[in-house]
Amino acid sequence: MAMSHNHDHQHDNELDPFAARVRALETILTQKGLIDPAAIDVIVDTYETKIGPRNGAKVVAKAWADPDFAAVLKRDATAAIGSLGYTGRQGEHMQAVFNTADTHNLVVCTLCSCYPWSVLGLPPVWYKAPPYRSRAVIDPRGVLEEFGLTLPRTTKIRVWDSTAELRYLVVPMRPDGTDGWSEERLADLVTRDAMIGTGLAREPA
Repeated sequence: MAMSHNHDHQHDNELDPFAARVRALETILTQKGLIDPAAIDVIVDTYETKIGPRNGAKVVAKAWADPDFAAVLKRDATAAIGSLGYTGRQGEHMQAVFNTADTHNLVVCTLCSCYPWSVLGLPPVWYKAPPYRSRAVIDPRGVLEEFGLTLPRTTKIRVWDSTAELRYLVVPMRPDGTDGWSEERLADLVTRDAMIGTGLAREPA
């Protein structure tokens, strides 16, 4: 296992000032009976697992379908992703790491929860949890198995440690049987977990 690690930078706190204000406002509104926490949970889940990751899925699908774009994505992910209109806070500096037949990439932020919001939406709760942040580095193979992903022992697992300055997007391998597919159809195979490295792209039905 190899790990890219550089944390000599300012990191996002578990709750930055903006998030803390949002949390306080949510608490007050809930206590006054003005909002339903269950409804908030549904909205958060939508942005965390559905709307947000669609941006990243489109990036991956284009890389699968367009070798020239894939080459740019590998060389300068920030520019490539920006060319599709996906820019913004938490995604200013990006690096794409490509899975291969013998190397699988896994992303973690060991000190906090740095995460590319512009392409993956809101970070999942488990990504911010201390057990994932520590064990992804110590026992990445075991962590992947807990996600239901068992890789061959010969597969090298490379762990990338995100920072406030640099965030990572995993480009999973393109599933077999998808030759000639449109980018839109390919994007349907790309999951959020595949772009973090805790899963693979879906197999075509």
